[in-house]
Amino acid sequence: MHKLLYKISTIVLFTIICTLVADPVRAQEPPGTIVRVMTYNACRGGTYQGQPLSQSAKMIKLAKADIVGLQEIGENVPMLAEMLGWNHSGPFLTRFEIVQHVKGMGKRPWDGIKVKLPSGQHAYVFNAHLPSGPNQAYQLMGLTGGYRSYPKIDTEEEAIAGAKKTRGKYIDRLLKLIKSFAVPEAPIFVVGDFNEPSHLDWTEAAVKAELHPMKVEFPTSLMMAQAGFTDSYRTVHTDEVEKPGLTWSPVYEPDHPDHHYMRIDYVYFKGKGLKVADARVVGEDKEHADVVVSPYPSDHRAVVSTITLPN
Repeated sequence: MHKLLYKISTIVLFTIICTLVADPVRAQEPPGTIVRVMTYNACRGGTYQGQPLSQSAKMIKLAKADIVGLQEIGENVPMLAEMLGWNHSGPFLTRFEIVQHVKGMGKRPWDGIKVKLPSGQHAYVFNAHLPSGPNQAYQLMGLTGGYRSYPKIDTEEEAIAGAKKTRGKYIDRLLKLIKSFAVPEAPIFVVGDFNEPSHLDWTEAAVKAELHPMKVEFPTSLMMAQAGFTDSYRTVHTDEVEKPGLTWSPVYEPDHPDHHYMRIDYVYFKGKGLKVADARVVGEDKEHADVVVSPYPSDHRAVVSTITLPN
């Protein structure tokens, strides 16, 4: 009996060690339920950049995501889910059970899902894709960014007013959907392509480092913060100069005359006891990303954040 117990204990210990070695990030994380949440703008179905859809499946696997909110994926969600062997609903992919899917109303409807985690706990995930134009960052710099041309603006006040007009009502609708669907204090995640920089990035320090032309208190990220949501990437990487986390765009060279690098893709979270253990950019090379997939299949870098939930 003692020999049998010894063998079982050895096998269990060996399994734990192998798991930690295979996934060193998990080995460093505090105890509790661990969920990796990812946002990924797949760029017109995931094949527009000339890569097969399987390349998007590969990047999701390499990112070790558990839940993915997709933008611009179109009709290819079921096919991508089949490649991964995952569940899907609307623009979501997940290895977890999807309990419910809700859709907001309006010209730009928002999607949300309720998932059942392995612990039995429920979590809520919402996916956002805000209007791309006018982009006030480009307007401040007199650029189009490859979009249609909009009038140039010169001040922070103009940028804030323009951003509120362009995206404010959509964030209002998203927050109302969250309030009507999600349970307060439960784990809630909001992911997406917000098409707007963060007030945490366009700071005086970033201006001095010549990353951005001026300080701007961009309103969308402020609205999320005021609603109780935490920007997972900027919480882990507090220095916006050292770790800008730029997600837009890997298809342009840094010296492109009509383009500016920005962080516009986010993983937000809130809920009782939730903490972010890690946040990574998924992209085309080591210079611009923490998780590298080459060739890279999209014009947006993805973001994957590791969130711990209390036991």
